[in-house]
Order: sequence, then structure tokens, then C-alpha cells
Amino acid sequence: MFPRLFQIGDFSMPTYGVLFAVGIILGTWVGERNFERLGIDPRKARNLGLLVVACGLVGAKLLTIVNSWEFYAAQPHELFSWATLQAGGVFLGGLLAALLAGAWYMRRNGMPALLTADACAPGIALGHAVGRIGCFAAGCCWGKATEAFWGVTFSDSIAHKWAGTPLGVPLVPTQLLESLIEFVNFIVLSWLFRRRKFPGQVICAYLLLYGFARCGVEYFRGDPGRGSVFGGIMSGTQLISILLMAVGTSLFLRGTLYSPQRLPAIALPPKR
Repeated sequence: MFPRLFQIGDFSMPTYGVLFAVGIILGTWVGERNFERLGIDPRKARNLGLLVVACGLVGAKLLTIVNSWEFYAAQPHELFSWATLQAGGVFLGGLLAALLAGAWYMRRNGMPALLTADACAPGIALGHAVGRIGCFAAGCCWGKATEAFWGVTFSDSIAHKWAGTPLGVPLVPTQLLESLIEFVNFIVLSWLFRRRKFPGQVICAYLLLYGFARCGVEYFRGDPGRGSVFGGIMSGTQLISILLMAVGTSLFLRGTLYSPQRLPAIALPPKR
């Protein structure tokens, strides 16, 4: 739709990269504000943010390669091509890598895992929402062809060159659909963070809400690279989404039935 902001000579500034960076900045800012409310050391919070972003980027790329292994096995030089490096990757791969890296860092530094995850969840949703607008601008992560009124037709040859976007065909705007879902998730999670009743309530809500929504959005996706499992019954991304929902359900049951810790409706910054 609008894959690059500007070009000067051979240098071009991709819109996706700019919006991806904006999403990281906004998500980190939201997370730091929530950390302040919990009284968590801001230095540790920043280090955690840098770690999960870096691992998230690697995880997203790795899942893209795994899902498209036949392509990369036949053309190994594409592993280090500009198209692969520029592509955002599969978000769920990045989310899994970020969660694992975050869990390791929190355990190593004695941070309350579930409360820290609660603080991060709204920022993850906001950053992802902004990043998906970047996907729409770049033309990646496109939807299936449609004759419905909401179909979007891409015409920029750069989008086709960089992301393989079909041109001249009305497509379901799955990027904007997922962005809208994540903006709504951000609002819901921010509201819930101030009213949570047990540690882990916000992150489990995120896993349930996003996992369920992503399963639905997958039925409208038309781009390759998400793999298939169980004989093509579902995509690899849908399987991961279901596993995330299972984890979210487990956390919810643990918190409501067994958690000994109850939290006040609004967590205020500690007195100094």
C-alpha cells in the first residue's frame, strides 16, 4: 500500500521498519509505566524489555524459516537475503521466544514473574497493533482474495517485490483486522491491569484473547509461511495459538482457585 516512506538515491526507508520501531517504543513506554506502579526496579525493567525485543525478533525469523523450510532448504542463500532480513517474521514465534527469554531473565533477577508479565501484556498488545499497520503499509501478511466490500487492492510493485503481495486483486485486510483486535486488547488489558485480583490475571487474559482472535484471523490469511499440521486441518500458527490459550486457561484456573495472593483493585506506586 505504502511500502516505503521515502527514497534518496539507492537508500529507501521502509514504512514497516519505522512503524515497527514506533510500536516497540510505545509498548516499552507502557510497560515501564506499569512497572513503576508495581515498584519494580526500572533498570531491570529496561533490560528485560531489550532482551525480549531482541529474542522476539530472532524467534519470529526462526519460525518463518521453520514454516517455510522446503523453500529455504532448496534455496539456502535466501536465509541471508534482503527479503528475509527485512521480513517481520511470524509474530507467534517472536512471542514464544520473548516469553521464554523473559521467564529466564525474571527468574535470574528475582523478579515476580506473573506480576511482571501482567505489566508487560498491555504494551505487547499496543506494540503489535502498531506493527500490524506497518504490515499493511508493506503489503505483507495479506489475506485471501475476496469480493466483499472490505477488500483492499494493492498496486505498488515494491510491495510485490519485497513481500510477494498479489497486485490488482481485492484481498481481505487481515493486517488491519489484527491491528484493530490488538488495539481493543490493549484497552481491555490496561483496564484490567488496574483492577486485577490475582497475579497473572492480565497475561492470561492476553493469551486467551489474542490466541482466540489469531485462530480466527488465520482462516482469512492468504500468504504462505505459517506451516500446516495434522494433515492440513490447521496451520502451525493456529496450533501455537491453541497452546497459548491452554496456558492462559491454566493461569486463570490457578489464580482463581489456588492463588493465595489477592491484590488491591488499583496498584499504586510505592512510597518513597
